[in-house]
Amino acid sequence: MQINDKIRQRHFTKLQDDRTKLAILLQKRHSFPKVFLKLKNINFILFNHHFISLFSHYIIVSLQRKTDNRFFTTLLTTHYYHTTMQLPIESLNLLMLNVGMANHNADWNWKDVSSPFTRIYLVTGGSAKIRLREQTVSLSPGHLYIIPAHTIHSYECDGPFSHYYLHVYEGFKNETDVFDNYSFPTEVDAGEGDRLLFEEMCRMHPGSRLPDSNPKTYDNTAKFTDFVNSYKALPLSAKMRIRGATLILFSRFMEHAKPKVWTSDPRLAKVLSHIHANICNDISIDSLATVACVSKPYLIRLFKQEVGTPPLQYINRKKIEKAQLLLLTEEKPVMEVAYALGFSDHSYFIRLFRKITGTTPQAYRQQIRQ
Repeated sequence: MQINDKIRQRHFTKLQDDRTKLAILLQKRHSFPKVFLKLKNINFILFNHHFISLFSHYIIVSLQRKTDNRFFTTLLTTHYYHTTMQLPIESLNLLMLNVGMANHNADWNWKDVSSPFTRIYLVTGGSAKIRLREQTVSLSPGHLYIIPAHTIHSYECDGPFSHYYLHVYEGFKNETDVFDNYSFPTEVDAGEGDRLLFEEMCRMHPGSRLPDSNPKTYDNTAKFTDFVNSYKALPLSAKMRIRGATLILFSRFMEHAKPKVWTSDPRLAKVLSHIHANICNDISIDSLATVACVSKPYLIRLFKQEVGTPPLQYINRKKIEKAQLLLLTEEKPVMEVAYALGFSDHSYFIRLFRKITGTTPQAYRQQIRQ
């Protein structure tokens, strides 16, 4: 009890000291960002009760001046994302498709590649480049690289180059994919044991190697289905080892990932978070308006202004993306797929699927498995 009293006393003293500093800075009419840059222990006080106390103290003064309103909005939205976008580890349903080691000599040159799975590379020797839409990444030994699913990219290699590769996809779950919620760095330093993880996975699963480095030989729906079925046939113990190794490698990127801020409006941030967390449930516009504490017409206008599409269209598109994954990886009847995504009328689901993809769910499944 005495220890807790001492901790509380130190916290109170620290708060009082910072309030004194804050008062002095305010008298000099510093803006809010400059104020906190001048305060010590910014990383400690940011986004905790100490910070909120100082923040509220500043609001009282600044509202009288009517300044820093834009900064307040941005800061509150960032605080919302930091406190609500923490995904539970159980939602990281990463499943292995391929793992192996590849050695090249100016023969790793493929353009405009885009796949329904995520690629993770560990470079062991030589050099190469990956061209993305907004940047060109030089690959060098001792580093890990990640290319999220559906990312258009090209490979360039003009000499010796060797690397381990791991292809994973996110299995079906009730939430949206982790890449919808976080922005990941393309390159990170490899951990000391990462090469051993790759070596062990390659040794345990030699049949998971790619048939060829040309994406056309494996990046098609028939092969994708074969890889999925091979993983499902593995014993539970093998899946546990793969899952553990995959999470360790993925954690290297997660350590540096940042929550995606879809909007500067904290009300809409809550709405998007609600949609992403409940994408497999029935989501009504009325419920979203309640989440945002605004009227239904105002929510629709705000959503379209910030996201570029009406909320119902956004929700339906996300649901159909989930449906395509289910139809590709599961044997569920179309009716069960509809119910799993929160549709009470499977006929409406079929019409919506055809409107968005240009084909019916059953025809889509048959087409991708030919």
